[in-house]
Order: sequence, then C-alpha cells, then structure tokens
Amino acid sequence: MKSNLSYYRCIECGKEFDPNELHYLCDECGRDYLPGMPLKGVLEAIFNYAEIGRRWKERPDPLLFSAVNPEFYPPLPVGNTPFFRTEIMGLESERMASPSYPIGIKFDGLNPSGSYKDRATQLVVADALQKGITEIVTASTGNAACSLACLGASARLKIVIFAPESAPPAKLIQIQVHNAELHKVQGSYDDAFKAALEYTKTHNCMCRNTGYHPLTIDGKKSAGLEIYIQNGFKVPDWIIIPVGDGVILTGIYKAFVDLQRAGIIQKLPQLLCVQAESSDAITSYWETGRYKDAENPITIADSIKVKTPALAHWSVKALKETRGKCIRVSDFEIQEAQLKLAAETGVFAEPSSVATLAGLQKALAKKWINSNEDIVLLITGHGLKDPGAVKI
Repeated sequence: MKSNLSYYRCIECGKEFDPNELHYLCDECGRDYLPGMPLKGVLEAIFNYAEIGRRWKERPDPLLFSAVNPEFYPPLPVGNTPFFRTEIMGLESERMASPSYPIGIKFDGLNPSGSYKDRATQLVVADALQKGITEIVTASTGNAACSLACLGASARLKIVIFAPESAPPAKLIQIQVHNAELHKVQGSYDDAFKAALEYTKTHNCMCRNTGYHPLTIDGKKSAGLEIYIQNGFKVPDWIIIPVGDGVILTGIYKAFVDLQRAGIIQKLPQLLCVQAESSDAITSYWETGRYKDAENPITIADSIKVKTPALAHWSVKALKETRGKCIRVSDFEIQEAQLKLAAETGVFAEPSSVATLAGLQKALAKKWINSNEDIVLLITGHGLKDPGAVKI
C-alpha cells in the first residue's frame, strides 16, 4: 500500500515541503528557533484526502492515513492496542447518576516497548529505512528512548539516546538492553533535547526529537484513528490526554481532523489536557493566552515533566478548535488514581498515564463534563516502566 501523503506544510506560514526529502522545521518560520523555546515552524503532514475518503468507503483502514509506505515499517508490530469499556467506582457520584455509558479505556501500555511512543517511533524508523538512513538520535526522559531503542533494534539501525540521568532506572535499563548508545545528561529533558540537536549537526543521522521530526506527530495520531474504529465508528465526546510536550495531544487532534478532512466524520471530540501541577506550561498558556515556561517541573510523572513543551502553540490551537479544556493534578492525586485504576480495571499504568483518571475526576467535579457523555481515557504507558513510583 503506497502512502497517500502529499506534502508537509508549515502550520504557521503554509509553506509546502517535499516529503521525499528530510525536513524538520520550516526553513523560514523555524529560522529563529533556539533550543529552550517552543518549536517554531512545525510541519504538518497533508494527505490526498479525497482518495482516502473514496477508499475508506470501500474498506476502512487506518493505514490509508499513514505518512510512510507500510512496507518500510519495522518488523516489530505497533498499535492495535486494547480498547474496552468499564465502570470505575467513585465516578458515578461525580457524574450525578449511575453511568449509563461506561468509561472507555485505550491501553497503549501494551505496545512493544510498553508505551504510546512506539507509534511515533514506528513512522520515524520507517522514514529512515525509506530514505536509506542508518542512524537515529533522540532526546527522552525514558519512554521515547526505550521505544526507539526497541524498534531500532528490530530494524538493525544504530540508535543514540540522550536522556536525563534522573530518568527512572527501569527505563535506562530498557534502553541499554536493546544495545542503544546511551548518553546520560546532567539536567532536564530540555537539556537532553539540546544535546540531541547538537549531535545531529555533526553526524549523518535522523533526529527523532518529539515534535521536531514531523512524523512524531503524525505517528501519534494512529491511536485516535483506532479509537474511532474501536468505538464503533463513533467520535467520543471527550478524550482525556496526559500532556507534557503536547505531541500526543496534537496527534490525537490531527487524527480526527484528518478524518474530518476526508469526509468521514462531521465533528471533533473535545480534548481534556491533563498536566502535573508543576509542569503546566500548556495549561497556563491556555488559561492566560500568554506563553511562559513551567518554572520548576518536579513530579513523579516523569513522562509529562517538561519545562518547555515543544508543541505549546499547536496544542493551544487544538484545544481551541475542539472546545477543549486543561486541568492540573497533584502527585498525590496521580498516586491515588494509579492504585484505583489498577484495582478496579486491571490496568497497571505509569504515573503520567493515570494523570488522565485524576484529571477526569476533577473535571467531573467541576461539571465540565456531563453525566452521559462518551468519555475515553488515554492510558499511554505500562506501570512496569516505573514501578518505583508506586505508593502502596
């Protein structure tokens, strides 16, 4: 199956770029970008939507929206993760009545490396294979690095990782067991992001940095396509998303925008952005209309611990277009939600993932979400990624 990708387009100026060439940011809007600020000139994958709409009527297939020819996908399969519905005790009173429509859970902790990041990595690895590039570098607090190490190994590529030395030990082990080259960085994810960009300047490689490579965004939309299909070809009213750098949020948003552009759906789901209290740059931006870094991001939810979110600007745009909202949750609320989700649904999720359940509980209490709306929790990582964070 050939890709229906037509071109990349800058989300700011609209300039178009050839997808057969390696592009990161727009060469005009991204000219003034410096590490340590939200990305400027981010590129969006644009498809032949008329062709996709026509072929979807014949046979619905998420691969119609793939930005890379699937024959280049790495051998290790990604996606098609479980989606199921369940009732969670304690939410009934928040919803003002016994739920007539149980909560939907999309559990991406069952991807090959244990996290949602495999969706982005799958496309980046495929892009490298298609372009004949044999080395990929990335920055990560752990999950993206584990994902790239895992899928890179399956494709026999050289993988170079820059990760904060404070990343959970279980994730650092997972990186090394796949024989990736690991560089531990003193400092934060943002420092690792800078180090990876510097490495890219002096090596013949592809950079997988989240948001920087456009296919990290497009790869993450695949879960949104699956949710639509697994939900009986219905658009949920709300999708609850854990947010750090904003790429999962924009990926889910783009999934439904692409479905709408292809004439398959009419409405977009509302998105609830859930952030840790100290890593709330996107929430503050949404509330005030002015961007500023998170002052001191310290949280057990390491996967959403970000000072400078790469896709802050696109995230706020997505929230506005979907009539979405943002909410902050504390580490205590995250830990309580982790135990609740595991005990009542059987899903053991890492702290960043269960921020969604904590956020839903607060949003219901605020009456942001109505009692009988169709709600989906996006669970992005397995609890075994960071077992040390569990408080029993």
